[in-house]
Amino acid sequence: MKVDILCIGAHPDDVELSCSGTVLKSIAQGKKVALIDLTEGELGSNGTIETRYAEAAEASKILGISDRVNLKMQDGFFEITEENLRKLIVQIRRFRPDIVLCNAVSDRHPDHGRGGDLASRACFLSGLVKIKTELEGKTQERWRPKAVYRYIQDRYLKPDFVVDITDFVDQKMASIKAYKTQFYDPKHTGINTPISGENFLTALKGKWADYGRSIGVDYAEGFNVERPMGVEDLSDIL
Repeated sequence: MKVDILCIGAHPDDVELSCSGTVLKSIAQGKKVALIDLTEGELGSNGTIETRYAEAAEASKILGISDRVNLKMQDGFFEITEENLRKLIVQIRRFRPDIVLCNAVSDRHPDHGRGGDLASRACFLSGLVKIKTELEGKTQERWRPKAVYRYIQDRYLKPDFVVDITDFVDQKMASIKAYKTQFYDPKHTGINTPISGENFLTALKGKWADYGRSIGVDYAEGFNVERPMGVEDLSDIL
């Protein structure tokens, strides 16, 4: 399956929290988007592996993505090993994305920065012809995405560019709220965490508004780049 954009998150809900507005906008523009979760989020204070899968499935329906894969790396403990790199290379070669969106350069949760570094490295290695991989018994061809963009997560980072998500902010919030065991729910009976309160969702929306203000729109998402971006038409830059 060839997709235009492949989103990679260390945990189920990373993509929804950080770049789902961009995902929704891209799909509305006719692009195909797939998503990879590196872990099952099993160390989360609330919920179970089973509820995380059910919530991820509901969020995927809201987003309208083409496919979602979980690589079942160890939450909190995965490292940038050859085994994990090869798992991800197989999926990059399977989906053959032009653009990869992955975890922040650095963040409060150590899995985020490490997950982004793992994804970035796998994208490079996926383009090397001498690294051999197979899927369903067939040898895969090499593939290197044209660009890797790191979405901004919990900690504030100065973005290199932002994407206007004003028309998709309600759907973005709905995809986040699909994770009922993780985020604010009036019926919540689990452990109180930094992300389980209603004020967390309010703070999120404030962050999107702050990024939006920088380009004169209501809401936006921020990204960092790994190399200078090429521009064909200056009028495309707000």
